Amino acid sequence: MTPFRTRLYLLLIGLGLSAGIFAQNTLTQIDSSLFVMDTLRPLLQKFGNVRFSGYMQTQFQLTKNDGTKTYNGGDFQPASNSRFMMRRGRIRLDYLLLSEENLPRVFFVFQFDGTERGVNIRDFWGKVYENKFNVFSLTTGVFARPFGYEINWSSVVREAPERGRMSQILLQTERDLGAMLSFEPQRNSHKLRPLKIDLGLFNGQGLPGRADFDSRKDMIARVSMRPVKLVHKVNLSGSVSYYHGGTQQFSKYVYEHAKNRLGEPTMAVDSSLTNIGEYSRRQYYSADAQLKIKNSFGLSEFRAEYWQGTQPGSELTTVSFPSQTEAALPRYIRDFNGGFFYYLQNIVNNKHQFVMKYDWYDPNIHVKGMEIKPGMNLSEADVRYNTLGMGYVYYLNDHFKVTTWYDMVKNEETALPGYTEDIEDNVFTVRVQYKF
Repeated sequence: MTPFRTRLYLLLIGLGLSAGIFAQNTLTQIDSSLFVMDTLRPLLQKFGNVRFSGYMQTQFQLTKNDGTKTYNGGDFQPASNSRFMMRRGRIRLDYLLLSEENLPRVFFVFQFDGTERGVNIRDFWGKVYENKFNVFSLTTGVFARPFGYEINWSSVVREAPERGRMSQILLQTERDLGAMLSFEPQRNSHKLRPLKIDLGLFNGQGLPGRADFDSRKDMIARVSMRPVKLVHKVNLSGSVSYYHGGTQQFSKYVYEHAKNRLGEPTMAVDSSLTNIGEYSRRQYYSADAQLKIKNSFGLSEFRAEYWQGTQPGSELTTVSFPSQTEAALPRYIRDFNGGFFYYLQNIVNNKHQFVMKYDWYDPNIHVKGMEIKPGMNLSEADVRYNTLGMGYVYYLNDHFKVTTWYDMVKNEETALPGYTEDIEDNVFTVRVQYKF
């Protein structure tokens, strides 16, 4: 057996035995004290800070029409209006190294997602803490963008099945490759313990892009406040975020909001050759707040989040460009806004929860309704959507929950073919989640 295979074999034995040891809190299963002293203890010392976790979400969905386009798990197939699917299957490895004061020194995370659609990396990052003042840390790798609240609210604990339409379009997959410096006091006694400040630089295209295709990096800043008690049984938290970036233009055609000779809103083109090589501005602002209230009916929570800004896209979508191929299309620059509102209510105890969520995304705030018509360089990418979702979540225990959810999606009525009335794209979901 080669030295590498020997080390791998011992590692697998150590990890397997350590799981049983930690579960039963005893070493009586192991017969050889020499094996414990010479092999197992060194392995546990080396890998004792490793933790494995994961979750699986399987679901059934039903909609009215075959081939419904949706942001609730992706579009249905052309000849199907119902489906079973594995929405997420995540396995995560964490490694935490503590200082002599029991404060974090190094944190490493690797997480991948496996479903019937393939296997993809979701997180692959490391974080190092300074241990003199215990207030600063540096994160590098593939990790969640520090913008807003919903983006950073993990899918394993999120009550609604999916993030809002705006989150999924503007910040696809929530993650990007970059580096981030954070101010986050580790000691509970620190006067600024509730405060957290993140400042990061990212490639900008997110996980859908295989590599950064231009020289400009996107900057994201977030200032957040951990939950603080306002009065008895009432806690408040919140944050403000700023995204400043840009995408290089590989086409001379750049469309922006204007008015025609009749005073009607349109997207006017600038076809100057000097547009090639310039950068389109990508700029977002957001503010969010979360209010928790303990009462006789159980815990009540209200969440509110608002975004606005400027997004470069193409004629038919406001999705950020994942590669130079898409970025070479004519550029459409739109001003947008949107928001998310949650109401969560535990019913008597924490096993039963009612959830209601409303979100909207207006990709072009300068046009509305019948102003969106042919001949104005406007398209389906300029149509506003509102979504009202509600559901019931049952928590059997910390490892199993069932979510029943119904999304009612409404698009604004326009003069564009196919969008003259509301599209029937409501979706019913029943999801089962297992977690370890």
